[in-house]
Amino acid sequence: MPLYSDEAIVLRTRKLAEADRIITLLTRERGIVRAVAKGVRRTSSRFGSRLEPFTHVDLQLAEGRNLDTITQAVTRAPYGEAISNDYDRYTAASVMLETAERLVVEEREPSVQQYLLLVGALRAMAAGDHRPGDVMDSFLLRSLAVAGYAPSFDGCARCGLEGPHRAFHPGSGGMLCADCRLPGSAQPAAATIELLGALLAGRWEVVDVAEDRNRREARGLVAAYLAWHLERGLRSMPYAT
Repeated sequence: MPLYSDEAIVLRTRKLAEADRIITLLTRERGIVRAVAKGVRRTSSRFGSRLEPFTHVDLQLAEGRNLDTITQAVTRAPYGEAISNDYDRYTAASVMLETAERLVVEEREPSVQQYLLLVGALRAMAAGDHRPGDVMDSFLLRSLAVAGYAPSFDGCARCGLEGPHRAFHPGSGGMLCADCRLPGSAQPAAATIELLGALLAGRWEVVDVAEDRNRREARGLVAAYLAWHLERGLRSMPYAT
């Protein structure tokens, strides 16, 4: 079988037979790849611990008809160690992994921007320099933007009129002016709108000093925006909010 090498983030694992696992990966060069890791559930496995969720790995794989097979795995960064030891980090990072898998729709299609975004977000989550929920929300907004669903927090999402505006509607793409406002639109506080823009742009000097009430309101709007564009909610989201 032809061999190839790639770097990846482990997104998810599930049991296969008595000692194997199917590993879902977001790779740099091939996007989503599902591969078999043989014998990793045995205590004698030489690389089982390297194929856990959140881990950044270098891999060698053998191409298969349905599933590839992992033949070598070397850890680049064990983000899972710091993330899994903290409940808030773990739940927030789990949302990020599930989102990445859902937004990269086609298997074996490169999605380098999504890959690099996830690597950077996991690095930030493991470092603990910012609140886990803020890292998650920033990742979700940026990941949606990369996927073509960039929200508008400045101009009106429908007519383009420059803001600030007060109405937020997930299905319309973000903020709406008074003329475009639709029934059911939310009316977040001005500080919340500023926070949302800062999360999308990565302006951490604004994000880190935001008040808790604005952070909670922003998180709810981010979750609603994500659920609208994914057409259903994430299984992991209720544990992170």
